[in-house]
Amino acid sequence: MILPHRRWADGGRQAWQRAEELGFDTAYTYDHLSWRSFRDGPWFGAIPTLTAAAAVTSGMRLGTLVTSPNFRHPVTLAKELISLDDISGGRVTLGIGAGGSGFDATALGQEAWTPRERADRFGEFVPLLDSLLSQDVVTYEGTFYSAHEVRNIPGCLQRPRLPFAVAATGPRGMELAARYGQAWVTTGDPKLFETGTPAESRAAIARQAERLDAACEAVGREGAAPRKILLTGFTPDRPLASFEAFVDFAGDYADLGFDEIVVHWPIPDSFFEADHAVFEKIATEAVAQLP
Repeated sequence: MILPHRRWADGGRQAWQRAEELGFDTAYTYDHLSWRSFRDGPWFGAIPTLTAAAAVTSGMRLGTLVTSPNFRHPVTLAKELISLDDISGGRVTLGIGAGGSGFDATALGQEAWTPRERADRFGEFVPLLDSLLSQDVVTYEGTFYSAHEVRNIPGCLQRPRLPFAVAATGPRGMELAARYGQAWVTTGDPKLFETGTPAESRAAIARQAERLDAACEAVGREGAAPRKILLTGFTPDRPLASFEAFVDFAGDYADLGFDEIVVHWPIPDSFFEADHAVFEKIATEAVAQLP
């Protein structure tokens, strides 16, 4: 996870190139207008940043983690994603979630939506985006979104469309992940972040994974369940504290069936501060230590 907080010529470009040199499978960025403690500092747009990253990398996958309806519309987002997928040579994954009540929620002048309102919009956003990315022409009239003879030719380079990684913990989001997701994303149980233990957090995430499996069964999805992705930094664990800590952490989650662990690129004097030498050792040597 590379935050878009640096000018491209002042460390931004180098981070994406170095991530590929280190052998990362995928590099993501947040799709926010601003974010938490970085709100009063530099912050750049996700899609332009990923487009620039596509131009200076060649094999590493690229993605958002996550995009939400808070300030996005499916019609315009689909056009940008199709363009990005083409420029990158088919290396884009769309991480997508219902959004939260942070800065993005009110930036366009509206009141922040309630959790139910976010879920309602998300339930319409994802299927429409699926149609827009996989069909040449789409007309749709919904409660929250509309599309009138929208053309998205030639479509995604990846077929039938670029993959979705759906962030979800509740039943409605889990159903969307089961129906539309090539992957599922969790950050854990936020109630345990400050007061829980690593063991309690793992147990909560295991229960989430079980609910995903149940949702897949309920929609008749068999044999090709979504890949499981854990975005770190929001559980009681400190996986970047040492090489050994990461290997133990990743091994525990591999045992739970997780396919992908996402770590934050270290940022000095921030919530994501970490020893960069340890970070690079993890990137280059940790996989060989896992089962």
